[in-house]
Amino acid sequence: MNELIIELTEINPREFFGLQNSNIQLLKKYFPKLKIVARGSKLKVYGDEDMLEEFDMRLNMLLEHFAKYNKLDENIIERVLTSDSKEDYETSANSGETLVHGVGGKVIKAQTANQRKLVESCNKNDMVFAIGPAGTGKTYTGVALAVRALKEKQVRRIILTRPAVEAGENLGFLPGDLKEKLDPYMQPLYDALRDMIPAEKLDSFIEKGIIQIAPMAFMRGRTLDNAFVILDEAQNTTHAQMKMFLTRMGKNAKFIITGDPGQIDLPRRVTSGLKEALLVLKNIQGIGMIYLDDKDVIRHRLVKKVIAAYKEIENRNG
Repeated sequence: MNELIIELTEINPREFFGLQNSNIQLLKKYFPKLKIVARGSKLKVYGDEDMLEEFDMRLNMLLEHFAKYNKLDENIIERVLTSDSKEDYETSANSGETLVHGVGGKVIKAQTANQRKLVESCNKNDMVFAIGPAGTGKTYTGVALAVRALKEKQVRRIILTRPAVEAGENLGFLPGDLKEKLDPYMQPLYDALRDMIPAEKLDSFIEKGIIQIAPMAFMRGRTLDNAFVILDEAQNTTHAQMKMFLTRMGKNAKFIITGDPGQIDLPRRVTSGLKEALLVLKNIQGIGMIYLDDKDVIRHRLVKKVIAAYKEIENRNG
């Protein structure tokens, strides 16, 4: 049996190995044929030579990442261990910078490789599609980019919109004024803003129209210039709505379109404007398309266990 000894010299072994060696346990899961022993600042690994070479390469990737970001968690380890190349999980240095100092000094930055790619794409392009399942941080990162652009006076206003598809854009039967009717649909956008802008200032911005939160129907006939515009839940737009929205783009505008093609709430036989746009616009220069996946979900560790348990039942029943 071959042996590989790795000494951790310039980093804290306890932080790298994780609480109660949790990161080492994850490595063991991905390399079940290797015997991995962590003691002090040393890792001793035993097994087949080819497997040891693969382990050595992956561990060096993890060490590089840790040295750069002083952070290692389950999501990063999984992405590094399953990536074909460094480009799949690393992005340029400036895309990992702090986007906004939020309420109470909270530092808001892209947390995962794909979120950093979204930041990078937005720095390069005026229109970006961010595609991925719920919880991948696409809307939150988009709102942070919009708040940064407003703070740095790159734009004069932020416009956040969603198709209120559950109400069929027909909100008359709901109680209250327009804002009260719309608030349930716009809640995730408010939640993100409240993290980044103190309550009084946010209320003032909304009152002055510097930040506007409105349904898709309110975009018709407008030219959106000097604005950072986010269309959220774009999978629930129709062909006509998406075309209308994209053609609202005015001078000095940034557009981010977020959505999850797997969660379409439109009536049957109605084509999703998002799915269509991704096909139609994929070769146009100046439009970025970033795909996030479940590895970008910053979850509580229990959530993954819950998902695994449900998968087991579903597979058994299926």
